Amino acid sequence: MSDDNSIRRLSPELAKKAQDELGEVPDRINEDIDTLRTWISKQPHLKARQDAQFLVAFLRGCKYSLEKTKLKLDNFYAMRGAVPELYKNRFVGEKQLAILDTGCLLRLPKPLKTDGPRIHISRYGQYDSKKYTIGEVVQISTMLGEIQIREDDNAMVSGFVEIIDMKGVGMGHILQFDVVLVKKLAVLGDKALPYRPKGFHFVNAPPSAEKLMSIAKSLMSDKIKKRFHIHSNLESLYEYVPKDCLPAEYGGSNGTIQDVVSTWKTKLTSYKAFFEEEVSYGTNEKLRRGQPVNAEALFGIEGSFRKLEID
Repeated sequence: MSDDNSIRRLSPELAKKAQDELGEVPDRINEDIDTLRTWISKQPHLKARQDAQFLVAFLRGCKYSLEKTKLKLDNFYAMRGAVPELYKNRFVGEKQLAILDTGCLLRLPKPLKTDGPRIHISRYGQYDSKKYTIGEVVQISTMLGEIQIREDDNAMVSGFVEIIDMKGVGMGHILQFDVVLVKKLAVLGDKALPYRPKGFHFVNAPPSAEKLMSIAKSLMSDKIKKRFHIHSNLESLYEYVPKDCLPAEYGGSNGTIQDVVSTWKTKLTSYKAFFEEEVSYGTNEKLRRGQPVNAEALFGIEGSFRKLEID
């Protein structure tokens, strides 16, 4: 396909940031992509997408370290076998669109600034915990993330800021809270996804959620811990995410929640065939040279995962 080699041109502000902070050298990108494609073709266990826009997202996410990029790409596909609860039946259907319709997962149209991170708002109190599970919601979040890998230059170059609005979180939601899933997500974010979190901001947190948040915090690396903020009101959130960067419902002018939901429902629907195709990509651990990358290897207690252990 002719567009397999095309890469979207960055805005001047993002291009400068990619060069200054990620070490992007525009004249070398094609060479790095060729290196990755050659490497992929020599891995008997790995079936990966190889279009340039996808691969450049991983290069940017790994600051152009080819070794890190290879490892992250490999883990990105190995995760599918290691975390079946997130990747099984990951299709665009009525249930997925209905969950999106609740407004529990928002990706705002305008980033923090022209060359700034994308703003996400997660509103876990919005979905009906009798109808849906937290796993199903997080699965959709991974789908939106994969669309961003392909389409969102701000997220790929500058990362994202996540606002977690606890309003409406009830006992039904809290009983679904799964420490193992949080641990897996921490590893997934650290070892397999090419976009970087720049801050987690909790708002409207009920006292019962404080304990859950301290558990979640204990699963993060020190670098991520410093990016965790709990706000007692929106005023203190505005110090990090200015009011005008938020949706109308949060006092801002960055779209309305309904606009954001409609945009993303249309976008997710347009990716229906893409996610049906995704099933054919992944790793066959029986064919991997060396140790298989499975749930035990990724989430066990060896090496760098020790810090993810729960006391």
